[in-house]
Amino acid sequence: MHSPDLMAGAENLLFRCGGLTAGDQLLVVCEDAANGYYDAEITGAIVDCAQQNRIKTAVRTLPFEPMGPLVPEELKSAMKSADCTLFLSRTGDQIRFDAGMEDVRPIMSYALDAGMLASGFGRANYTGFVELKNAVNTLLANAGHIHVTCPLGTNFAGPGAAFPPSGATDVSITRFPMSVFAPVPAQGFSGVLVQDGFLVGTGSKFYEPYGCDLREPLTIRFENNRLTGFDGHPMDVHCAQMHYEKVGRMFGLDPLSMHSWHAGIHPGCAYTTPAQSNFERWSGSAFGNPRLLHFHTCGHYAPGEISLNVLDPTIRVDGIAIWDAGVLRADLLPGGTEILEQYPCIKAVFDAPARHVGQGANGRLSAG
Repeated sequence: MHSPDLMAGAENLLFRCGGLTAGDQLLVVCEDAANGYYDAEITGAIVDCAQQNRIKTAVRTLPFEPMGPLVPEELKSAMKSADCTLFLSRTGDQIRFDAGMEDVRPIMSYALDAGMLASGFGRANYTGFVELKNAVNTLLANAGHIHVTCPLGTNFAGPGAAFPPSGATDVSITRFPMSVFAPVPAQGFSGVLVQDGFLVGTGSKFYEPYGCDLREPLTIRFENNRLTGFDGHPMDVHCAQMHYEKVGRMFGLDPLSMHSWHAGIHPGCAYTTPAQSNFERWSGSAFGNPRLLHFHTCGHYAPGEISLNVLDPTIRVDGIAIWDAGVLRADLLPGGTEILEQYPCIKAVFDAPARHVGQGANGRLSAG
């Protein structure tokens, strides 16, 4: 028997996010649980919930390809025939910017295990978080000036978010839970960000080494769409330069390109073990917490191939701290107070936000 909280998370995913009803066809595409990324219990709970609600369900296990998704044509046809396709697989993350998925719009679950699905992260009303995301997008698009800082010295600024003409539709999948706003293009922004602990991949491709350890906080200078320099411990500067050059050569990319940035909006998102214990898993789930802001670099596309991460950002929009040291003030968003009043389950996660986002014992993004 699954716990009531776990089933509530599954219902949130299937009905509020997936829009499924009795008689619909669900296709679940899984990654082998032996890979240690998704657990088997989350698959069982979702399938049981679907079947109890008379949703016809098929489960497929797709081999994980570290360097990019290889989705067989037969599976693509099955996805198009289903009313909803759910990825419990990193493949779903790898195709999130694939325009060919726009007609199918599969769901990618960033709840990686039964505990995450049963928590406030999985249970808080999906529809309400879509409304929150839209409110953030609107605020940033209409802003005159955005200024970002962090306790370690991050300091960059730029104009309102110049989202693409198509709007702030940032991915070709549906994210569950909804936990970030649309990526803000880096053009027009300049300053420095301070990266603590490590450089890490983005979930686009899983190369070796996926992470690059840093001895001390590394200051990264940038202007518009380019990284312009690294300052810090000489070994860290050397490591960062070599890592960027290597990843750029590996994929034929301009290594110092910067595409965009965004931050988490879901205070229920928690990651309770140090990031360095599993870089791949951390980078694929922790980013949804407002304590984290990340940049897409090493590539002229989102998400790029190297992610730069800032802990506890303060994001001032026209002088108002909408994020205040990693705390998202949803009540300051346009319509935010009404959203919190309409969805008590969302207010609950804002009232008691998760504080664990992969910090080490020293409270920072390191294993120390």
